[in-house]
Amino acid sequence: MILSCQNISKAFVENQVLKNVSFHIEDHEKAAIVGINGAGKTTLLRIIVGEMTPDDGQVVLAKDKTLGYLAQNSTVDTSHTIYEELLSVKADLLRLEEKIRECENNMKHANGDALEDLMKQYTSLTHAFETGGGYLYRSELVGVLKGLGFTEDEFSKPVATLSGGQKTRVALGRLLLQNPDLIILDEPTNHLDMNSIAWLETYLLNYKGAVLIVSHDRYFLDRIAGKVIEIDQSKATTFMGNYSDYAVKKEQLRVAAWNAYMNQQREIKHQEEVIEKLKSFNREKSIKRAESREKMLDKIEVIEKPSEVRTDMKLTLTPRILSGNDVLTVEHLSKSFDSHKLFTDVNFEIKRGEHVAIIGDNGSGKTTLLKILNGLVPADQGTFRLGSNVEIGYYDQEHHVLHSEKTLFEEISDDYPYLNNTQIRNVLAAFLFTGEDVFKRISDLSGGERGRVSLAKLVLSNANFLILDEPTNHLDIMSKEILEDALNGYEGTILYVSHDRYFINRTAHRILDLTEGQFVSYVGNYDYYLEKHDTVMAAIEANAPQNADADSAVAAKAAESEVKLDWKAQKEEQARLRKKENDLKKCEEKIAELEARISEIDTEMSDPAIGTQVAKLQELSKEQTTCQEQLEKLYEQWEELAE
Repeated sequence: MILSCQNISKAFVENQVLKNVSFHIEDHEKAAIVGINGAGKTTLLRIIVGEMTPDDGQVVLAKDKTLGYLAQNSTVDTSHTIYEELLSVKADLLRLEEKIRECENNMKHANGDALEDLMKQYTSLTHAFETGGGYLYRSELVGVLKGLGFTEDEFSKPVATLSGGQKTRVALGRLLLQNPDLIILDEPTNHLDMNSIAWLETYLLNYKGAVLIVSHDRYFLDRIAGKVIEIDQSKATTFMGNYSDYAVKKEQLRVAAWNAYMNQQREIKHQEEVIEKLKSFNREKSIKRAESREKMLDKIEVIEKPSEVRTDMKLTLTPRILSGNDVLTVEHLSKSFDSHKLFTDVNFEIKRGEHVAIIGDNGSGKTTLLKILNGLVPADQGTFRLGSNVEIGYYDQEHHVLHSEKTLFEEISDDYPYLNNTQIRNVLAAFLFTGEDVFKRISDLSGGERGRVSLAKLVLSNANFLILDEPTNHLDIMSKEILEDALNGYEGTILYVSHDRYFINRTAHRILDLTEGQFVSYVGNYDYYLEKHDTVMAAIEANAPQNADADSAVAAKAAESEVKLDWKAQKEEQARLRKKENDLKKCEEKIAELEARISEIDTEMSDPAIGTQVAKLQELSKEQTTCQEQLEKLYEQWEELAE
């Protein structure tokens, strides 16, 4: 066991955030902490790393074990370049390297005993350098930087010039290179694109130490976590398995707890009615029986009402009118900023009822496309047109649709003047804004609160074509699930940009992958995209002309047809490939056996003791010939299978 949290409690004024929280982390274990926003997850991490003192309880880190912590706004040395900041982690190896060079120079001018002492020192230094990873640390450093999305020409950038998100990535790189026994990460995927998140998943899965993560990225947690610690109503419950396992078990427990609560409430109500009825008879015997029942009722340990997180926020999306079948047609659309080309000659269509997700690297132009479709940014070339009766509802990740100077109440009442005061309050209450909250200014709200106001306006819009830019940003897991359920029940059309792979998996019918300035279509969810991505990209490369810019759209179209196999055809193809792989493996095993046997025969025939035995030599020669013939056939078979 590397970490033990024992009965941790923490309150701020009258708000009990954590109460008797206990759990432990084993060596090499990968665990996650989940809970709604404000549940106390970050507070718990700060207590674990010693940045905050608990009111009660203790945190025990195993002896001689090291701990590394990435906070949501971790600081880095702004006087360094990106490369220098990560290199500073290897200061011990740099000093060893200097000593080795110094020792080498001294050895050139030494002799006798002095030379022998220097050679011993040199051997000791090089051994320490090698065991400390001295011959690998620079390639490891470059690998981490590239994995986190930095290009080589960015390595020399001063840290002071970076955005907040880039600084967080540098801090994450530093932490990974420190190689502590326990890594603690608070929302590590917030500033990473999909490729960097996938790289980080692989890195952490292969990490030899233990990992403790707070994250709202459920796909990430599914891949990494083997244990989930839930913080709910200030208490902690441990679930073994990944996030999906936790979600199933949590729902089972929630249903069981709710049923137990409701059954007890029904029983209490029944007993109270019986007691009241017995007393109404006004007979001595009936009154005694009523008193006896009251005593029994007083002894019942009343079950606390379970939390109903999923019913707090009410989200129902209903189109006002039905649109035409052709919702959006994009033709030859191109956009650049100065010399930076985002996308060129983009063409695609969206039909009524489709849920289409746009994915791609950070900075590839996804949000810009949505802004073009909403008339906020002009395209350089090309056109787009909306179908008949199409009404757009736009969710902007930067919440430009909100007015910072207005209160929540004014934001709704000004855009929807037909609503009365009660209706406006009811709408805001459905998104967790009650009482005096409705008079808060938009400028004073957190990112998550602004997101809920934007969702409230989206619900009121009654649009039949939703265009959403990162709708899950700043939402906790429960709120994401409520939004997912609402979108899955929505009868209109949806086009959205998201980095949330779990969200895409649950809501997308089709994926548009913005890669190298072109959109490639995958008819399916995110798992389907992963399954077909390599095949599609290989098809694009195979069909790409010498001048890639000339007609890459044709290649993308050819690749799109590759992914439109129906599910039955896909499964048949997968079964055929699996059989082929098995046959290839068996063929390779037989080849290895025959080659080994031919080698053994050569050794036996070279033995002087066998050289005088003519019959034995003939037998071995005949077997060797047979093996060679079989081997030639297997070589041909292998070539066919490996083709």
